[in-house]
Amino acid sequence: MALEANASTARTLNLVAVWKRHAQGAEYRAKPFFNSVVLNRAIIVKHRLRANERESFDVERTSATKIILPIDPMDMRSGARSFFIRQKGFQTFLDEVSHSDETFAARDVTLLHVLDALPSLDPFLMRERLKKGGFEPATCYFDVTENDATRMFKFVQMEMRPLVGLLFSPKDPRINEKSSHLARKILANSADAELNPLREGMGMSKADFEEGVFCWKGFIYYKWTLADLMPLVRPVLAELEALKPVGPATDEQKIYIAATRTKLARSLTRACEAVKTTLTVYDDAYADLTRNGKPHAFRDFLMNAPTMFYEIGERLGAVQHVVSYWRFRFPQGSKFKLQADDTCDLLADFESSISFEKTPAAAPPL
Repeated sequence: MALEANASTARTLNLVAVWKRHAQGAEYRAKPFFNSVVLNRAIIVKHRLRANERESFDVERTSATKIILPIDPMDMRSGARSFFIRQKGFQTFLDEVSHSDETFAARDVTLLHVLDALPSLDPFLMRERLKKGGFEPATCYFDVTENDATRMFKFVQMEMRPLVGLLFSPKDPRINEKSSHLARKILANSADAELNPLREGMGMSKADFEEGVFCWKGFIYYKWTLADLMPLVRPVLAELEALKPVGPATDEQKIYIAATRTKLARSLTRACEAVKTTLTVYDDAYADLTRNGKPHAFRDFLMNAPTMFYEIGERLGAVQHVVSYWRFRFPQGSKFKLQADDTCDLLADFESSISFEKTPAAAPPL
């Protein structure tokens, strides 16, 4: 299934993959994501609505959260049913696939609404927001996709080199091998006995250290995401600045397009700068550990890290959405060919994704 092979962590929560890997685990059975077995083997995707799909909602929206229910989770080629959270008939459809127990169903509906309100499905942002809502599924549900884990492996490996040099020796001829080994542990949330010297040096209990490793991976993920995005952001910003629709446009549309493209460019730049500033806090704390020998400073950072996840994840999610969808519609080197109505629609979608900006979004002209 292409979605599984190319899934992005920020827009996909693949509960089928979690089930396949962890179904026999005690924590998985004790703390399920959904109480409904069917929903707990779903694939959840943040989806930009096509024109015909918008008719499925009572309110105007440009994106939605899609629930994909495989007919046979062991064979994704067998097909699937799907629906959107909050679409017309949503409750009826949910009743058909959920447990008959009303308490279970109500709990799952509330959780679906929380997911729909999230700006992205990145696991670090999602876990923090779910906790605030009283939901604490097993840790195994909050991971990067296999696709992203593969892509970010070398980045994590390089991030581990200073720590390997601290734990062993920077001149160790096996430093690359040890860095790779440690990178795999971080990506797998494996806070095992091999990392005990680090845990003990930071004065952390096993439970706190496991939580710390998860938070650590979160900042490495955000740092990799920003590094991966920046080369893509610059050309998209330039294309946005030069944006002009083809064909006739009303005066209202021309004003909206000009104002919104400028606002988007400014907001995307600010978002990247804000993320970069937050990541500097992580870099400084990590340097205190690896260069200055101050493990307690890094421990304190990790314990406070979750409070930063929502803001950093929201901003990166918005930038990812704009950049990825823009490049999907307009591959590098292609010409912009959209009528004024479609241009306003596209800009309105992008504008809604940067709703963290203080300035209220203007309604696109009809």
